Amino acid sequence: MRAINSVTLLLLIVGGLNWGLVGLFDFDLVAALFGEMSALSRIVYTLVGASALYQLIPLFRGAENASVRSPSA
Repeated sequence: MRAINSVTLLLLIVGGLNWGLVGLFDFDLVAALFGEMSALSRIVYTLVGASALYQLIPLFRGAENASVRSPSA
């Protein structure tokens, strides 16, 4: 489970950096590396999206656990 968490986090970092480059410089690194909407770039975009969905699970589990805990005195 830890390995998939690390891989999805890495993909989200890559995706976030790519969006930063698009926003700041109008440069899509994934498209530059793999081709504009090539099969490989579509796979990368899909994996980044799936990683974001996967990372919602621990986010909501953490929020759920935090709301159950009682405050420390």
